[in-house]
Amino acid sequence: MFSLRGDAHKVYLKLKKAAHQHQNAEEIDELAEIEEIDELAEIEEILQLYLTLDSATLRKVYYRMTKEKNGSGVIPILVSALPWLFFLFSQRLQQFLFKDGSWLWIIFVVLYVFILIPSVFLHFHEQSWASVHIEIIQDILKDREKEPKPL
Repeated sequence: MFSLRGDAHKVYLKLKKAAHQHQNAEEIDELAEIEEIDELAEIEEILQLYLTLDSATLRKVYYRMTKEKNGSGVIPILVSALPWLFFLFSQRLQQFLFKDGSWLWIIFVVLYVFILIPSVFLHFHEQSWASVHIEIIQDILKDREKEPKPL
């Protein structure tokens, strides 16, 4: 079934279905085949690695991940700056692309779109993983602050 809802909602629905059928999430064959379970395993690996790090190092990783998440990066700059560059040279670009009934403009547009779309997806995918890392680190640091200090 096609849905415009995100992966998080799909995982939720599958887990909800499993809960109603009184199944353990790990026992569901259909759930084990989907990519989201691989991501859950990857998140578990990230969690286990971060648990081995001391708090000072973990804070540095947290700062780096925050920078990654909040930084604009090259892709959004290209998405916003490249059209302005094309606008600056629009007359020359139009002369080059549309001279003598040329179809060169189609190649230009298709190439631009095929580079732009995957780049934007990659940017937001990496930004979402940075958010996952940040949440994991915050949880670990909060848990460590709650632990009693040895005397």
